[in-house]
Amino acid sequence: MNNPEYVKVDNILYKINTDFRIALECDEIARNKNIGDYERALAIIYKLFGEKGLNCENQNKLFELGLKYISLGNDKKSFKSHPDDKFKLDFTKSKGIIRSSFKFDYNYDPYELEYLHWYDFYNDLENLSTSEFGTCCILNRVISILNEDVSKIKDSKRKNEIIEAQKLLKQKYCMQEEQNITEEQKASAKEFYKSIGINI
Repeated sequence: MNNPEYVKVDNILYKINTDFRIALECDEIARNKNIGDYERALAIIYKLFGEKGLNCENQNKLFELGLKYISLGNDKKSFKSHPDDKFKLDFTKSKGIIRSSFKFDYNYDPYELEYLHWYDFYNDLENLSTSEFGTCCILNRVISILNEDVSKIKDSKRKNEIIEAQKLLKQKYCMQEEQNITEEQKASAKEFYKSIGINI
């Protein structure tokens, strides 16, 4: 997949601000319920295309192309935050484990780089190590727990541990409303994390 640098609207080229941090900011803007649709569209256009984008006569088309760029060339009008659709990773909440995972797998921290194209960042994110290959980065260990099908767990103690772990991880790393979790549930989840090598 080529890394796009421009989009064209009515035969005018608009340079995209392609650094991955800008794409993550657009993701955050898109999820902010306190911003109206029009303001949200303008904010995303400005982040991606600057003043020139705000002066575009066909802002609807520019916004559509901006969303397509953020969605890695897909025509979806939504932001895909992780290849797995069972939950939506919150990039802001997950920054720490993303950094650790990139360091573990690729020996670099994307947040320390001056520039990294959104597509390159996302490609590396999608290809982080999984448990299928033995060792596994922390991000995919978290994702593995979140995706575990508790209906298939027969041992009731383990089932409860996974349920509590999923609740805590969703609260800590995913896009959703905060949940009320008891101290007992937190302790149970922490005990489970410790057993699989995650310290929280």
